[in-house]
Amino acid sequence: MDMNQYLSMFIDESNDHLQSLNESMMGLEANPEDLSIVQVIFRSAHTLKGMAATMGFEDLASLTHQMENVLDLVRNNKLRMQDFIFDTLFKSIDALESMVEDITGGGEGKADVSAIVTSLQAIVRGEVPAAAGGAAAEVTAAAAGNATDAQVFLDEFQYSVLEQSLQEGHQVLYVDVAIRKDCQLKAVRAYMVFDLLERSGEVVKSFPSVQDIEQEKFDYGFSLYYITQKDASEIQKMILNLSEIDTVTAVALDQESLRQMGQESVAATAEAPATAPAPEAAPAASNASPAASAHGKEESKAAPARAGGAPSPSRTIRVDIERLDVLMNLFSELLIDRVRLEQLASEVQNGDLTETVEHMGRVSGDLQNIVMKLRMVPVDTVFNRFPRMVRDLAKSLDKKVDLIVTGAETELDRTVIDEIGDPLVHLLRNAVDHGVESIADRVAAGKPETGTVHLRAFHSGNHVFIEIEEDGRGIYPKKILGSAVKKGAITQEQANAMSDDEAYQLLFAPGFSTAEVISDVSGRGVGLDVVKAKISSLGGNVTIYSTPGKGTNFSVQLPLTLSIIAAMLVRLGSEKYAIPLSSIVETGIVKQSQIRTIHGNRMLEFRGSHIPLVSLSKIFSIPDYDESTEEETEIVVVRKGERLVALAVQDFIGQNEIVIKNLGKYLPDVQGISGATILGDGQVALIIDPNAFIK
Repeated sequence: MDMNQYLSMFIDESNDHLQSLNESMMGLEANPEDLSIVQVIFRSAHTLKGMAATMGFEDLASLTHQMENVLDLVRNNKLRMQDFIFDTLFKSIDALESMVEDITGGGEGKADVSAIVTSLQAIVRGEVPAAAGGAAAEVTAAAAGNATDAQVFLDEFQYSVLEQSLQEGHQVLYVDVAIRKDCQLKAVRAYMVFDLLERSGEVVKSFPSVQDIEQEKFDYGFSLYYITQKDASEIQKMILNLSEIDTVTAVALDQESLRQMGQESVAATAEAPATAPAPEAAPAASNASPAASAHGKEESKAAPARAGGAPSPSRTIRVDIERLDVLMNLFSELLIDRVRLEQLASEVQNGDLTETVEHMGRVSGDLQNIVMKLRMVPVDTVFNRFPRMVRDLAKSLDKKVDLIVTGAETELDRTVIDEIGDPLVHLLRNAVDHGVESIADRVAAGKPETGTVHLRAFHSGNHVFIEIEEDGRGIYPKKILGSAVKKGAITQEQANAMSDDEAYQLLFAPGFSTAEVISDVSGRGVGLDVVKAKISSLGGNVTIYSTPGKGTNFSVQLPLTLSIIAAMLVRLGSEKYAIPLSSIVETGIVKQSQIRTIHGNRMLEFRGSHIPLVSLSKIFSIPDYDESTEEETEIVVVRKGERLVALAVQDFIGQNEIVIKNLGKYLPDVQGISGATILGDGQVALIIDPNAFIK
């Protein structure tokens, strides 16, 4: 079997399970007694192990198997979770992530995990590392020996699932299967049985365990509990239709017989606790290959419900990002043609043509909304890795920090999502390291021991705001200015003239740091300048709000999308330009007499304050237009943060939705131009970057 065809699916599903492991482990650390979270962790580890074993990644499979052994003891109340167990499991997840990363890069997923495996095995044996000190009394060692009887023993969770299914009118069967002694590949035959059963119901528990059956560690027979809508005789007949099956016994259970078997299970497990597979006992079929697993997602939805009712079918598909990019480019061309058609229809003045073009405009508008939504991704895909990062960072700095995430469902364009992860990592590390004080300092300041970092995302107009706010020591402008003067970045005279906001902006200067001690977390002056550069390249900006002693808020403003924007088209002589509508405050007309010259700069009175007036014709050296020769000049007032600038233009053409095309490699970065677009008449209009005119 060629496994390469399943590799991309394996990588995608492995990353999903690893993310689930990280999130669930964080939840369990907050609630160590919640065994339902342990069940979720066990299921993810179990599925990951089966997929890895099927794909031939043995190191990955063996490490997850060792994790399963620890988790099995926890979920059966034979082991209490403690800090050193959490740390070992987190290290295991990190090792799994690096192996999957290696596989993604074309490697074989091999790694030396012997130290982690030894630690996991020690935990199973009940040994406590020296660092854990007096915690030994709290650890209960795993009881030796497994159940040897062929009876399938149920734990409390599995019993409740079967009981609930009976109450809901499903059939609960006890199935015993014997494979012929001359069968060459008994594990494959067992897989076929599980695969067949999974199509008509759900296997809850099997003996021997699923992993033992996969590895042919069974003696030609296995038993299982099964939930279905079919009769016992029908199931028996279906299994016997498979080749090389010797005998099949399927017995329908009622409430009484199930209760008796459940009591036997409890008694037997009290004497000799069995290391059982996952409570849902994902059968061999689900571990046979990632493809089979993906297929099973559709098949198993028809299976009877377990406790809590049937889940709704998954109605999502994975689409290659490149296909979405192609779709976007094709739609961009369609949008250009639509504008051209609208222009031609207005010139021809034909009723039928105008009506058709209007209808096409409405349809393509709906299509545009769908295409845009296809590219929108929740910021949760970026946020979900931060709780674990903050937890590890706080531990390494010996601080207590709670990360509170809100608005993770807020959607952003995929191209923005791809780029925003690293800047947010820098800002969060900065918040935990520089912002939140040490425990002693917080207590001395009358604050709770645990610092709080808020990570928020929300929509506002055509922008998404992401805020990172902490209740730490805050930023002292004088300290920043003192550090900047000391490093020669500014003079003492400049420092004296700077406002608090201008002092905050110094934090974004390359090589600037206020850390007094260089550590592996901070102090090298690398970080916030990278954040500023990256966010500016995305058409966004960063604003700092801080109260000394109370905390700091870094607010990142980002455009919703980078592909299609609403813009105001303006004319300058024979040239046309587009100004993004999201940056425009208002438009107007001013007389030459209203323009003032202050310190050599042309200024304009605007709503009670004076703002600069910038001549686009002079900046772009437009030969056939000069607004200074006219009595009145049209202006566009644009905003960046709290700052305003008026741009002088000749005429307004009107609003339009335009497709952003970059200028390519051949044109250097032109000051004040962020890209270009093709208009309906085939002309190219340059897109003005308002941020470039505001410094």
